[in-house]
Amino acid sequence: MDVRERVTEALGGLEQLVAKVPGYKGYKEKEMRREADKLLREHLARQFEEQRRSITNLQKQLIGARQVGLLDDLESGVMKLQYLIDRLKTASYGYAGFFDAIKVKEAQLDALYEFDNALMDEVPNVATAINKVSAAIAAKEGVAEAIADLVSTIQGVNDTFSKRQDVMLQAS
Repeated sequence: MDVRERVTEALGGLEQLVAKVPGYKGYKEKEMRREADKLLREHLARQFEEQRRSITNLQKQLIGARQVGLLDDLESGVMKLQYLIDRLKTASYGYAGFFDAIKVKEAQLDALYEFDNALMDEVPNVATAINKVSAAIAAKEGVAEAIADLVSTIQGVNDTFSKRQDVMLQAS
């Protein structure tokens, strides 16, 4: 089920009644879109936090395999992933003030949601890159290359997320 549908279904009786007030329905629908996107981004941040913990375990594996020279390279991936997590948690909800020149419309909020939802596809890509590092550590070969691939994958997700602001402008 789509997070937007869950938010809509969670409306109480009073909220459903008030939604019939002229002008309120559009306002409430925008608020629900913002809330759905916020919940989606929080879920996405938790998914990436799990991946960050997996990288921390890789650091322990490196130490156990006596490959401490690669810890700094792997730490770069941890930092990039934490940066992404922080950005997901603090990203704009699609608000524009009453007197702002740019008004946020439903289409823009929907575009933000779809953009954030598409980022869910990146979680398995990061997980796959982490698994490759783990396998390389176990095989004791290709570790540096696997770490470089992981860091590149995480940077790619960060680069994609950087385009989020453009989504609102394009959807107007």
